[in-house]
Amino acid sequence: QVQLVESGGGLVQPGGSLKLSCAASGVTFGVLPVGWYHQAPGKKRELVAVVVGGGMPRYGDAAKGRFNIARDNAENTITLEMNSLKPEDTAIYYCYVRTKTDDVWGQGTQVTVSS
Repeated sequence: QVQLVESGGGLVQPGGSLKLSCAASGVTFGVLPVGWYHQAPGKKRELVAVVVGGGMPRYGDAAKGRFNIARDNAENTITLEMNSLKPEDTAIYYCYVRTKTDDVWGQGTQVTVSS
Protein backbone atom coordinates (compact mmCIF):
# COMPACT_ATOMS: atom_id res chain seq x y z
CA GLN A 1 0.00 0.00 0.00
CA VAL A 2 1.36 3.37 -1.03
CA GLN A 3 1.42 6.02 1.70
CA LEU A 4 2.58 9.63 1.61
CA VAL A 5 3.19 11.64 4.77
CA GLU A 6 3.72 15.40 4.63
CA SER A 7 5.46 17.51 7.25
CA GLY A 8 6.78 21.03 7.70
CA GLY A 9 3.64 23.10 7.57
CA GLY A 10 2.86 25.84 10.05
CA LEU A 11 2.35 29.54 10.59
CA VAL A 12 4.72 31.98 8.90
CA GLN A 13 4.71 35.73 8.42
CA PRO A 14 4.33 37.29 4.97
CA GLY A 15 7.67 37.34 3.21
CA GLY A 16 8.90 34.35 5.14
CA SER A 17 9.95 30.89 4.01
CA LEU A 18 8.87 27.37 4.75
CA LYS A 19 10.04 23.93 3.59
CA LEU A 20 7.62 21.06 3.23
CA SER A 21 8.66 17.43 3.06
CA CYS A 22 6.86 14.32 1.88
CA ALA A 23 8.00 10.81 2.72
CA ALA A 24 6.69 7.90 0.68
CA SER A 25 6.41 4.22 1.47
CA GLY A 26 5.16 1.31 -0.58
CA VAL A 27 6.35 2.82 -3.84
CA THR A 28 9.59 3.43 -5.71
CA PHE A 29 9.52 6.83 -7.33
CA GLY A 30 11.68 6.02 -10.33
CA VAL A 31 10.27 8.14 -13.16
CA LEU A 32 6.78 8.46 -11.70
CA PRO A 33 5.25 11.93 -11.65
CA VAL A 34 5.39 13.45 -8.15
CA GLY A 35 4.36 16.83 -6.96
CA TRP A 36 2.52 19.22 -4.67
CA TYR A 37 -0.98 20.67 -4.85
CA HIS A 38 -2.75 23.02 -2.50
CA GLN A 39 -6.35 23.72 -1.59
CA ALA A 40 -7.59 26.89 0.06
CA PRO A 41 -10.96 27.01 1.86
CA GLY A 42 -13.81 27.10 -0.61
CA LYS A 43 -11.54 26.56 -3.59
CA LYS A 44 -10.58 23.60 -5.73
CA ARG A 45 -7.26 21.78 -5.41
CA GLU A 46 -4.64 23.47 -7.58
CA LEU A 47 -1.22 22.58 -8.92
CA VAL A 48 1.78 23.98 -7.06
CA ALA A 49 4.57 21.99 -8.70
CA VAL A 50 5.10 18.64 -10.40
CA VAL A 51 8.15 16.83 -11.74
CA VAL A 52 8.25 13.75 -13.94
CA GLY A 53 11.35 11.58 -13.74
CA GLY A 54 14.44 13.69 -14.24
CA GLY A 55 12.65 16.30 -16.27
CA MET A 56 12.23 19.98 -15.59
CA PRO A 57 9.69 20.85 -12.91
CA ARG A 58 6.44 22.49 -13.88
CA TYR A 59 5.02 25.14 -11.56
CA GLY A 60 1.62 26.67 -11.13
CA ASP A 61 1.49 30.37 -11.91
CA ALA A 62 1.41 31.40 -8.23
CA ALA A 63 4.52 29.34 -7.43
CA LYS A 64 6.77 30.42 -10.31
CA GLY A 65 9.89 32.22 -9.15
CA ARG A 66 9.15 31.64 -5.46
CA PHE A 67 8.88 27.90 -4.89
CA ASN A 68 11.27 25.06 -5.65
CA ILE A 69 10.39 21.38 -5.82
CA ALA A 70 12.95 18.62 -5.44
CA ARG A 71 12.73 14.85 -5.48
CA ASP A 72 15.12 12.32 -3.99
CA ASN A 73 14.53 8.97 -5.63
CA ALA A 74 17.01 7.22 -3.34
CA GLU A 75 15.10 8.32 -0.24
CA ASN A 76 11.65 8.41 -1.86
CA THR A 77 11.06 11.95 -0.64
CA ILE A 78 9.75 15.14 -2.19
CA THR A 79 10.42 18.60 -0.81
CA LEU A 80 8.92 21.99 -1.54
CA GLU A 81 10.84 25.12 -0.61
CA MET A 82 8.54 28.11 -0.43
CA ASN A 83 9.95 31.63 -0.32
CA SER A 84 8.45 35.13 -0.27
CA LEU A 85 5.25 33.68 1.09
CA LYS A 86 2.03 35.66 0.74
CA PRO A 87 -1.26 35.46 2.63
CA GLU A 88 -2.87 34.00 -0.49
CA ASP A 89 -0.52 31.00 -0.20
CA THR A 90 -2.51 29.94 2.85
CA ALA A 91 -3.89 26.47 2.13
CA ILE A 92 -3.56 22.79 2.86
CA TYR A 93 -0.64 21.40 0.88
CA TYR A 94 -0.81 17.84 -0.43
CA CYS A 95 1.94 15.76 -1.93
CA TYR A 96 1.07 13.34 -4.68
CA VAL A 97 2.44 10.51 -6.77
CA ARG A 98 0.93 9.02 -9.89
CA THR A 99 1.61 5.31 -9.87
CA LYS A 100 0.86 2.98 -12.77
CA THR A 101 -2.63 2.40 -11.39
CA ASP A 102 -3.59 5.27 -9.07
CA ASP A 103 -3.15 8.88 -8.04
CA VAL A 104 -2.07 8.73 -4.40
CA TRP A 105 -2.35 11.70 -2.05
CA GLY A 106 -0.98 12.48 1.39
CA GLN A 107 -3.19 13.67 4.23
CA GLY A 108 -2.07 17.28 3.76
CA THR A 109 -0.25 19.82 5.88
CA GLN A 110 -1.61 23.26 6.74
CA VAL A 111 0.35 26.35 5.72
CA THR A 112 -0.86 29.66 7.11
CA VAL A 113 0.73 32.94 6.05
CA SER A 114 -0.31 35.72 8.39
CA SER A 115 1.11 38.53 10.47
